Amino acid sequence: MLFGSSGIRQEFGPDLVDLAFRIGSAAAAGASEIALGRDTRTTSELLEHSVVSGMLATGATVYSCGIAPTPTVAYATGSADAGCMITASHNPEPYNGVKLLNPDGSSFTVRQQAALEEALNGTHWKGWDEMGRLLPIDAIDVHREAILDKVSLSHPIRAVLDCGNGAGSVTTPDLLAEAGVALTGLNCNVAGKFARPSEPLESNLPYIGEIVRRRGAACAVVHDGDADRMMAFDERGRYIDGDRLLMLFVKYLDCKRVVTTVDASMAIEEIADVRRTPVGDSFVSEELISWGDFGGEPSGSWIFPGHSLCPDGVYAAALLCEIASECSIAEELDRMPRYTLLRRSCPVPDPRQVMAAMGAEEPAHGIRFEDEDGWYLVRASGTEPKIRITAEGRTPEKAEEMLEAASAALKRARRSLE
Repeated sequence: MLFGSSGIRQEFGPDLVDLAFRIGSAAAAGASEIALGRDTRTTSELLEHSVVSGMLATGATVYSCGIAPTPTVAYATGSADAGCMITASHNPEPYNGVKLLNPDGSSFTVRQQAALEEALNGTHWKGWDEMGRLLPIDAIDVHREAILDKVSLSHPIRAVLDCGNGAGSVTTPDLLAEAGVALTGLNCNVAGKFARPSEPLESNLPYIGEIVRRRGAACAVVHDGDADRMMAFDERGRYIDGDRLLMLFVKYLDCKRVVTTVDASMAIEEIADVRRTPVGDSFVSEELISWGDFGGEPSGSWIFPGHSLCPDGVYAAALLCEIASECSIAEELDRMPRYTLLRRSCPVPDPRQVMAAMGAEEPAHGIRFEDEDGWYLVRASGTEPKIRITAEGRTPEKAEEMLEAASAALKRARRSLE
C-alpha cells in the first residue's frame, strides 16, 4: 500500500513527481472542487504543479492557497469537496508527499486512501474543452480570523515562536501579534530549507529554554514543517512533553471526553473519560465525529472538533498563549499527575515485516501489552522506516522493565527473520 497514516511520503525523486500527477487526477475524479496548498520545501512548488496538472486535466476547479499550513488548507476545504496538501510535515528535508483532506478537515481515512490508490492507474482525462480551472484564494486570513474569534488573551504577554522555516511562518506570527503577544520570532521565514530538524522534539530545540528565560517570556510555541503540530515550553524554559500538554489543554478547556492514541500516557485517564485509537490523526478525527470534546496525540497534534477535525498547530499556539495569559503554565504542569514514560525509535529497513513477525495484525497499530502498573507499545511508524517503542510505568523501575520487555520482543522478531 502506497499510503501511510498521513498520506504519501517518500524521498523526493522522479517517481514522486509522476505519482503526484496521478494522485491529483484520481482525487479530481471524485471531487469537482479542491483546495490546495503547499509547505515551504524546495520541492513543494514542483510537486504542486504536478498535482494541479492532474486535477485540471480531470476537470476540477482548484482553489490555490499557496504556501499555507495544513490546518489552513483544511479549513479552506470546508468550502470545497476535498483538500490536498503538498507536505512531508515533520519529516526530514529530502522527503515530500501528498495528503488528502475531507471537508470537515479530517485526513482521508484508510478506506478512502485505499479507494484512491485503486484509482491511480485509471484514465480520468477530460477533453480540451472540459479542462479545470486554477483560482487563487485568501485562505490564510480566513483561518486567522476564525481562530481570533475563539481565542482571547486576558492581557498582553511575551512569547517565543519558532516556526522552523515551515508553513506556519505565514500565519502564526501575524496571528499571535494581533492577539496581543509580543513575539521573539525564530526561523519565521519561508527560506525553503530548515534551520533545524523539522520535528519539534526537545532534542531539536536546545536553544529555546534559554531564550525564554532571557526574554522573560510566558511561554514558547514551536511548529513542524506544515504547522499541524505545536509543541511548547513553559515560562521556566522547560520543554512540555506531549502527554502533559494534552492534559493542560484538557484541563483548561474543561473537556470531559477525550480521544487520544494508544501511545499516550495513562495519566490522562485520571482527569477525563478517554477513548484510544491507533496512532495517527486520521484515527483520532474519525472517532471525534461520533464522540469526544477534544482530541490529541503526544506527538503534538491537537484537534478542536468545534473548529475543525484537522490537527491545528496554529490554533493550539494561540490557545497556549491564552492559557499563559491566565495562569502560570509551570505551576499548572507541576500539579498534574505524572508517571515515567519512555519512547525509543529503531531504524528498520522493513518495519511491516518485523511487525508481522511479532504477530501484529496491522503493523502501524502495533502490539500493546499492559498490566496494572504499566504498559508497552511496539509499532511501525506510519511515516518513516522505523519501529517505535513506548513504555510507561507507575514507577521509573516499572517503566524500564516495560521498555526492556518491549525491546526483547523486538529483538526476537528481528532474529526470526535472519
